[in-house]
Amino acid sequence: MKLKLLSCSLLALPLMAAFSSAKADVLSDIQARGALNCAVYSDVPPFSSPDPKTRQLAGMDVDLCTALAKQMGVKLNLMPTSIEARIAVIATGRADVLIANLAYTKTRGQQIQFSDPYYVAKEVLVVKKPNVDKTRADFKGKRISATKGTTSEQSIYLAGAKAVTFQDAASAFLALEQNKAVGFVTNTMTAIKMISQAGKDGIELGMIKEPMALEPIGVGMKKDEPALLAKVNSSLKTMDDDGTIDKIWATWIGPNTEYKMVREDKVQPLSSLKFEPLE
Repeated sequence: MKLKLLSCSLLALPLMAAFSSAKADVLSDIQARGALNCAVYSDVPPFSSPDPKTRQLAGMDVDLCTALAKQMGVKLNLMPTSIEARIAVIATGRADVLIANLAYTKTRGQQIQFSDPYYVAKEVLVVKKPNVDKTRADFKGKRISATKGTTSEQSIYLAGAKAVTFQDAASAFLALEQNKAVGFVTNTMTAIKMISQAGKDGIELGMIKEPMALEPIGVGMKKDEPALLAKVNSSLKTMDDDGTIDKIWATWIGPNTEYKMVREDKVQPLSSLKFEPLE
């Protein structure tokens, strides 16, 4: 009888181990290895791209990864990825978190989970100077250009306008300059640069005040990882309160950089934002 009981106990060991493994979570894995695997762009400045001198990745998202790892009390392991692969690298568990100027959309929200946003990006409408004081509603039914397949294109449909799409932003911008469209939609950073460049060429452009769409930017993680989500959110809140995020922002995209961006939003729950998610 004793032998039989021992045999059953031995058989149960693999099952217990399997159960224990199944209960393990990503946060526990990070703490056990002592390192955070943070996915960033391989070459998308100013977020993450090789420094010309050191050839090491540098940028806003790299600094955010560094600060997050510090808050979590672990080392940092950067994992370069592409725009196309950035969701998959999280969904498949190859990286723990993704910091890649990642905007929340309905589709992405079904694939991965998002932290509280640390800023809210805007899709903006660039127009010729006489139209700058108009509202979003004034462009209903009008031809507006954008890069094909982007959230910029989606925002045009939300406004009830007609999208004229191109394979790249430069072509879409040219459509506005050549009066093939009454406006061009892109993110604020790109808009500021293009308006500045057009001004040097003698073309007066501006942005209408009302955004075409809001895009909360957060940290991406694998779904159903509540412990990791809570830890990332608390870390972001601390980084916001102590000025870390403001400092990183100012360094890479702030008012004294070519992007001239002012950080208007603090870290806040996604649920507290009033916006219409893009697809």
